[in-house]
Amino acid sequence: MDYKDTLNLPKTDFPMKASLPRREPEFIKRWNERNIAGRLAERPGEWFVLHDGPPYSNGHIHLGQALNKVLKDIINKFKAIEGFRIRYIPGWDTHGMPIENEVTKHDPEFAKLSAAHRKDLSPETRLKIRAKCRVFALHWVDVQKEEFQRLGVLGDWANPYLTISKEYESQELDILALLAERGYIYRDHMPIHWCPTCRTALAMVEIEYKDKTSPSLWFLARVKKDPKGLFGGATAWALVWTTTPWTLLANRAFAFGPEVRYLALSTERGLIILAEALLGLASEAMPSLANAEVAKTFLGIEAEGLVFENPLFPDLESPAVLSEYVTLDAGSGIVHTAPGHGREDYEVGKRYLLPTFSPVDESGRFTREADEQSENPLSVEGLSVEEGGQKAIERLAERGLLVQVGEIVHQYPYCWRCKKPLLFRATSQWFLRVDHLDLRKRALELIKGVKWVPSSSRGKISASVAERPDWCISRQRHWGVFIPALTCLDCGSEFLHPEVVRLAARVFAEEGSDAWINQPTEKFLPEGFVCPSCGGTRFEKQNDILDVWFDSGVTAMVVLPEAGLPLPSDVYLEGPDQHRGWFNASLMLTVAVRGEPPYKEVITHGWVLDEKGYTMHKSLGNAISPNEVVEEHGADVLRLWVSSTDYTQDIRLGKEILARAADAYRKIRNTFRFCLGNIYDFNPARDSVTSKDMPPLDRFILHRLGEVLGQMKSAYDAYEFHRATRAAMNFMATEVSALYMDAVKDRLYTWAPRSAGRRSAQTVLYHIARSLDIALAPVLSFTAEEVHDHLPGEKAESVFLERWPEPSPDWRDEELASDFRRLLEIRDTATLALEKARNSDMIGNSLEAELLVNAKRDDVLDLLKRYRDHLAELFIVSGVRLSPAPGGTFLEEGDGWAVGVEKARGKKCVRCWVWHPDTGKDERYPDVCPKCVSALEESRGTDKGKA
Repeated sequence: MDYKDTLNLPKTDFPMKASLPRREPEFIKRWNERNIAGRLAERPGEWFVLHDGPPYSNGHIHLGQALNKVLKDIINKFKAIEGFRIRYIPGWDTHGMPIENEVTKHDPEFAKLSAAHRKDLSPETRLKIRAKCRVFALHWVDVQKEEFQRLGVLGDWANPYLTISKEYESQELDILALLAERGYIYRDHMPIHWCPTCRTALAMVEIEYKDKTSPSLWFLARVKKDPKGLFGGATAWALVWTTTPWTLLANRAFAFGPEVRYLALSTERGLIILAEALLGLASEAMPSLANAEVAKTFLGIEAEGLVFENPLFPDLESPAVLSEYVTLDAGSGIVHTAPGHGREDYEVGKRYLLPTFSPVDESGRFTREADEQSENPLSVEGLSVEEGGQKAIERLAERGLLVQVGEIVHQYPYCWRCKKPLLFRATSQWFLRVDHLDLRKRALELIKGVKWVPSSSRGKISASVAERPDWCISRQRHWGVFIPALTCLDCGSEFLHPEVVRLAARVFAEEGSDAWINQPTEKFLPEGFVCPSCGGTRFEKQNDILDVWFDSGVTAMVVLPEAGLPLPSDVYLEGPDQHRGWFNASLMLTVAVRGEPPYKEVITHGWVLDEKGYTMHKSLGNAISPNEVVEEHGADVLRLWVSSTDYTQDIRLGKEILARAADAYRKIRNTFRFCLGNIYDFNPARDSVTSKDMPPLDRFILHRLGEVLGQMKSAYDAYEFHRATRAAMNFMATEVSALYMDAVKDRLYTWAPRSAGRRSAQTVLYHIARSLDIALAPVLSFTAEEVHDHLPGEKAESVFLERWPEPSPDWRDEELASDFRRLLEIRDTATLALEKARNSDMIGNSLEAELLVNAKRDDVLDLLKRYRDHLAELFIVSGVRLSPAPGGTFLEEGDGWAVGVEKARGKKCVRCWVWHPDTGKDERYPDVCPKCVSALEESRGTDKGKA
C-alpha cells in the first residue's frame, strides 16, 4: 500500500527561488498604492524623527549612499514596528560646485562661460548657466529617487525637501537675516583657502589634505635697522625657511616667538640669527653654523623693533613682529610673514597694522600689484604662483641671499572637488563669527549632551568645532542661493542688512533666487532704506552665493517644523566626513538660531572598501554599483550585507562577500519556507497549543525564540544591526534548521493532522515564522512582506504595520533551558557515534539505529530519566535505552555520559521509516508501526466526521 497520500507533507506557494530582482518592484508598487509610509506618519503615537542628510543630485547613487539609506531605513522600520510615528522626508543638496562642475564637464562652451569672471557675463548668460544647473540637478533627483526606492527604502518620496525649492531658499534667507541681526555675519578682507581651478573660496569642510612635493627654501634677510642696538652695530642676517616661495612677493614682516630663545652666531658674513632649538636642523642647510661661535643669545620679545630689508625688493622694509604661532618643529624659528596669504600671518598683521597684500587673482596668477610695489619688480604679472615662486628663488640667488633650495613632501590642502592644490589668498568674503555670543563654547558644551555612536565621534566633532576658524559662508560661483548683500555706490560700504535679506526672502518665495539677477535692486529695498554708513540711496547688488554647507546646515530648521515634526530630531546618521561637514554645520547654525543642537543622537558609519580593503575607484576596476548588485542579487541581499556588518567601522564588499550574503539569504528563506509549508492547515486562533501543554522540545524552542527576540530588540535599540541579524541567523541555522526542523518532521508529517503533538509543533513554527518575519522586516523588507503574505491568521495589511512580537511570559523556562543545554551536549556525542556507524555501513540513516546511553553521574541519570520519552525524537533515532554500563558499538564519551550505537530492533515502518518491534502486528496495516496505525485511524475518524 502507498501511504504517501496519508502524510502531511509541506504545502506552500512561497517559492524556494526568491527571484528578488523580478519580484521586489512589485512590493514597491504595492507599498506606494497602499500608502504604507503615509499611514506610518498618520497613525497616533509618539514621533521618532530621523532627519535625512541630503546627498548631491549629481549622478547615480554609489555604494556609500546605498549603505547610508539602508541603515536609515532599518532604523525607521524598527521604530515603526515599535509603534512610533514615522515620517521620513528624504532630501537633496541641489546647489554648489558638485553640480556646476558636472554640468561644465559635459558642455565645453558652458565650461568656458562658467569659468569666466562673473562681472564679464551678462544677466542672460548667468541665468542660462543657472537654468542648465537646475535641469541637471532635478534630473538626478528623479533618478536617485527611483534608485533609493528600489533599495526598499520607505519614505515620503512624493514630498522630498530640495534646497533648490523656492520655499527652502526663502526660509534659508530668513535664517541668514536672523544671524545677521544677531551680529554673527560680517564682511572682511582676509586670506582664505581658495581654489584657483574652481575659482571660489572654500570652507574647512571642503578641504582635503594629502602629500604634496613643495620647494624647501632657506634664505637670508638682512637687518636694516636695529634701534635698540641688539647686535651692537654688527651686520646681522635672519635665517628663514619657507615652502611657499611665491608668497615672498607679499612678504611684509618676519615673526619671532616672544618666549623663544634665539642665537646670533658669528660667521664670515656677519651674525646669523636663528632659534637655539633649531641650530641642528639649520646646520644641515648652512653647515658653517655647526661650529660657529655664539655672539649673543636673546629672547624673541627683544627682537621687536628690528627692521629687515625685504629679501626680494631692497627698497621695501619688513619689520620684526612677535607671534605665538612660531613653532620649533621645523625651520629656523623666524617665520616669513605674508598677511595676505596665511591665516596666522593675517592675525599677526592685524595686530601690527600690516597691509593685507595679496597680488594674486582668482585663477592663481600674479596681478599688476605684484610688480607695482617696488622699484625693482620681478615682472611676474600674469605668471602662475609656481612660475612667480621660481622667479623669487632666482632673485634671492642673484642677491646672494639663497642658502639652500630643495624639496619637501608634506601635507597640503587640496580642493575636495577638482582635487587640485589650493592656495591662501586674501579676498573679501562674508563670514560667520563662531565665537560671537559664545557660540563655539555653547556648541562644545551641548555636544556633551548628545549621544554619539560610536563614542569616539564625540572627540572628532569636539575637535572640529574647537579648531574651526570663522566660517567663510560666501562663494564665487553661479549655482546657489544668492547672499542679498549690497554695496553702497556713494561710500563703497558693503553690508548685509537683515531687512534687505528678509525682503529678498519674500521675493525668492515667489520667484526663486534667480530674482536676484533678473529683478532691479529697488525690488529688494525696504521703503525709505538708506545706507547705514552714509545715508546714500544708490546701491549695487553683490553676486556671491551661500556656501552649500550653509544650505544643508539649516535643513532641520527649515524641513522639520514645516512638516510638523519635532526638533531636535532623534537621529542624524551619515559618514565619517560629516564631523567636519553636515554634523558640524547643522550644529553651529542650530545653536546660533535656537540655542540647542539639531539632534539627540548622531550615528557615524564607515567607508565602503573593496574585499582587499582598498578604496573603490572606477580607475582601479574595483568599484561596485549598488544598482548592479540589485539587478543580480536583489535589494534584500544588499540589505542583508549592510545589516550583517559592523557599520561603525569601514566595510568591505566584493563578489565573494556578496556570494556569502546571497548564501546566507537562501538559508533564511529556506527556513521560512519550511515553517510556512508546515502550517498550511493551521489556524492560529483555533489550533494553537499553550506552552504548558507542549512537549519539552517545543517549549525549549519557544524559550529560545523569546531570548532571541530580546537580543534582537536590544541590538536594534543600540543600532547594532549586525548583532540583531546574527542573533536571528544563528538561531535559524543552529536551533531551528539543524535541530528543531529535523526533530519534528516525524510529528509534522506522520502524526494525525489534528493531533496535539502536530498542532504543538505547528504552533512553534507559526511563532517562529511570524516573530522572525516581523523582527527581520527592517532588514529583509521585501522577503518579510512576502512571508507576511503567506502567514495564516489575522494580520495587518503590511508587515510594517505590525508591532514588535513580544514573547509570552509563559515561554520563559530557565530550568528547562538548562536541561536542554546538557541534553544537546549529549546529542552532540550521539551524533559523533552515529556518524561512525554510518561511515562503517552499519546503518544508512539515523532511524536505523538505537542508542545506548550510559550515565556516569546521578545528575545525568536524573536528567535522562526526566526526558526519557522524548530522547528518540531529540536524537532522531528509532529508540534510546538507558544503560547501566557503556554498551553498543562506536562508543563515544562525554562529560558524564557515554553513547553507543546498536541496530534498531524490530521492523522499519514504511510510512514513517521508524523501526519498531510491533511494526506490522495490526493486520489492517501490515507494514506500519503502532504510532502510524493510530494516526491513520484518527485521520479516518476525522474524515468520517467531515462526511
